[in-house]
Amino acid sequence: MARRIGLWICLWLIVSLAPIRAGQNSGDLLNDNEIRRLAAERIKALGGEQNGVGIVVGTISSEGRKIISAGERSLDDPHPLDGDTVFEIGSVTKVFTALLLAEMAEKNEVGLNDPVAKYLPAGFKVPEGNGKTISLLDLATHTSGFPFMPNESTISNESAAAKYSTADLRRFVASSELRGVGEKWEYSNIGYWLLSEALAARAGLDYESLVRKRVITPLALTNTAFALSREMKANFAAGHNAVLQPSSPISTLPIYSIMPAAGGLYSTANDLLKLLAVAMDYEHSPLDGAMRLTWNTRRLMSRDGFEQALGWTIIHEQKSLLIVQDGGTFGYAVSIAWDPVRRVGVVVLSNQVANVGDVARHLLRPSIPLEKPTVTKRTEVALDPATLDIYVGNYEATGEGIFAVAREADSLTLRSPAEWGLPKFRLHPENRQHFFAGELPMRLAFQFENDGSVKKMLVYPPRGQKPISAVRLDSSR
Repeated sequence: MARRIGLWICLWLIVSLAPIRAGQNSGDLLNDNEIRRLAAERIKALGGEQNGVGIVVGTISSEGRKIISAGERSLDDPHPLDGDTVFEIGSVTKVFTALLLAEMAEKNEVGLNDPVAKYLPAGFKVPEGNGKTISLLDLATHTSGFPFMPNESTISNESAAAKYSTADLRRFVASSELRGVGEKWEYSNIGYWLLSEALAARAGLDYESLVRKRVITPLALTNTAFALSREMKANFAAGHNAVLQPSSPISTLPIYSIMPAAGGLYSTANDLLKLLAVAMDYEHSPLDGAMRLTWNTRRLMSRDGFEQALGWTIIHEQKSLLIVQDGGTFGYAVSIAWDPVRRVGVVVLSNQVANVGDVARHLLRPSIPLEKPTVTKRTEVALDPATLDIYVGNYEATGEGIFAVAREADSLTLRSPAEWGLPKFRLHPENRQHFFAGELPMRLAFQFENDGSVKKMLVYPPRGQKPISAVRLDSSR
């Protein structure tokens, strides 16, 4: 369970790797009205209707490109969304990072199998795993052995979190104990950060400038960037967290601001359709060869029928093939899915934390079922510090590890087991028993004894898995 939950988050990998059923009819894309209805139903099911939430769907095929939308940009801007509406795209940024790697490999500036240590600045220490050195290919295919995120980091704008620096991340990398280098798949934001550091050092240019120069500009993407231009700000869709409250931009969260290669880009449906147009040979660019290299360079994942390419996930079953990448931040969700044989693709973007990968896959493969999301809006109440102290302690869940609940100032925080790959979250009380995280749909339910003490809690994982029981070990005050 722990490993599955950590991999799902992947900020948020949101890889709805639903199998493609044998014998299904791939068919054509749904018509515009059906897509609009599906998007509107998803917004309503998540409680986003009239709460400033919207979804944009872009499609591309031999018949051209289309943009279909539903919902709103924000509560303050009820204008409909369009193909130039700007979203955070989270881990879809990794497609751009991988494309940079492929472009540099095509020009023989780096070799995919070169050790990453060959290109890192002097003094940058990288561990080995069972005597194996980490290659650029290991990093790009999530087989480096690094975890998803450093477990010492915190998701907040508080002063303690703001102190987490690149030097801290370097120390975490240097001290990491790696397993299965080159063999075992484990989704890693750290791996893509390390990859970007190596590529930037090799090119003698900072990572963000390098991506602009060698990927974004050659693709002629006018609204894809690591910082919002004036025009992009005017078309920006405000993000919403798991409880439909405004979210902080990912670039302002300290741990993520120092690793933009893992998920720092903004983009639009129109720009992402341009990316797909090059991928499916509807348009040509200087990156044609590099694009082919990204999805034709693959390693097996842990499940049958799935391969990890450079930045993309490849889903196989019999003669059916889908290429996908999902992403998310704490206010947005995005999915790209395309079929290289039929040459059809979709992009789905939402300004709310919720999975849209199932929507993208369903549009290309109607037999892949849609999820059944539930309303996530919650209301926080105030609890005094003395009451909060009742919950403080370490709670052990069999087969999972230790959940640490602590009080920091006037709030509780939760640190999950290291294998969950999550930074520390602030907990918000709904009442004396139930608490929730704002950044993702995760809840806790404390269980009171007759004397008013707390001995157990239930942890409700993000995607509807069964609750996990954890027993309190100590008070840790």
